[in-house]
Amino acid sequence: MHVTTDPSAPWLIAGLGNPGPEYAANRHNVGFMVADLLAERIGGRFKRAGKAQAQVVEGRIGPPGPGNRRVILAKPMSYMNLSGGPVTALRDFYKVPVANIVAIHDELDIDYGTLRLKLGGGDNGHNGLKSMTKAMGSDYHRVRFGIGRPPGRMQVADFVLKDFSATERKELDYFVDRAADAVECLVIEGLERAQGTYNS
Repeated sequence: MHVTTDPSAPWLIAGLGNPGPEYAANRHNVGFMVADLLAERIGGRFKRAGKAQAQVVEGRIGPPGPGNRRVILAKPMSYMNLSGGPVTALRDFYKVPVANIVAIHDELDIDYGTLRLKLGGGDNGHNGLKSMTKAMGSDYHRVRFGIGRPPGRMQVADFVLKDFSATERKELDYFVDRAADAVECLVIEGLERAQGTYNS
């Protein structure tokens, strides 16, 4: 699917997760972790966004000059399975084309730390994507951050709501950093270039 968008249109980058300190280090919250790093990079702090149930940072990604892009980083504060409402409210408020929306989320069917970028597609049982697709259709970008499958007989719901293991945490900062790089590449250089560089 080839989508061309107005280069002056803003991008809405939504890191998906659950609000509250008890969820902060969960596998399901890796989208928040990447969004936090992106906010740090552009020198912004998340603030509550008006009526939308989300925290946002506005800024620019990319080199100074015409090559950079206006971005709104968002963390929906609605709990994962209701992410679509806040993201849609922000889309409408900032007038963001759907093709300029990026969801950063955990992905069970990919090995830990592996990234896959794509445009459109199904939700693969992910409640955050399910909610977003129900609210606005599926034609938005996804940055999928692999967390692997639960060990043994552990339920998926228990696995995603657990913190990363001690072994995983040794590499977590590196993988989050790489995911943030992938988001920046997607916004500045486009999906094909980002896929070629980061889809491992």
